[in-house]
Amino acid sequence: MRFDHPSAQQLVSALPRLIAVEAERLPHLDWIQGTLRFMAAEARAMQPGGETVVTRLADVLVIQAIRSWIAQDPAARTGWLGALQDRRIGRAIALVHRDPARAWTLALLASEVAMSRSAFAARFTSLVGMPAMQYVARWRMHVALTRLRERDEGLVAVAGGVGYQSEAAFSRAFKRFVGMSPGAVQRGRHA
Repeated sequence: MRFDHPSAQQLVSALPRLIAVEAERLPHLDWIQGTLRFMAAEARAMQPGGETVVTRLADVLVIQAIRSWIAQDPAARTGWLGALQDRRIGRAIALVHRDPARAWTLALLASEVAMSRSAFAARFTSLVGMPAMQYVARWRMHVALTRLRERDEGLVAVAGGVGYQSEAAFSRAFKRFVGMSPGAVQRGRHA
């Protein structure tokens, strides 16, 4: 599996090296055995579309394994993943992920989730492990890095797409975060 999207990369970095799902001990997960048998049958039959079926079912199994881990492991209820499960902070994170170009401020994020600025700031930092505006800046750089690696678009478009009005300000922030200029990332993609 590939996890190219910035939030997927963030999720993968939070995962343990191994996730064990004991389907036989958890009756609500008995469908896993049937899904695995179906995948094996598809792989053996080599029918048209079989590879696509196996790939999609594998995607479902991975998602369900991650969900199982989140539901059962106390480690999944801390940091970024734990924050996603908090009704208000999770909503704030989703808003930032959905619209990284928006002119986010601490006051605006707090208002969007019906919290006072100080209560939001304290809760966000406590759950996520970093201040909200630092998280916004990091998220923007993750999105920009993905766009620079995957798309053939100009720096002005990338900068604007992550909330920067100035290409120069974006380039400085990007280099500080990534350790190389946006142009170097683009040249690396073309190499």
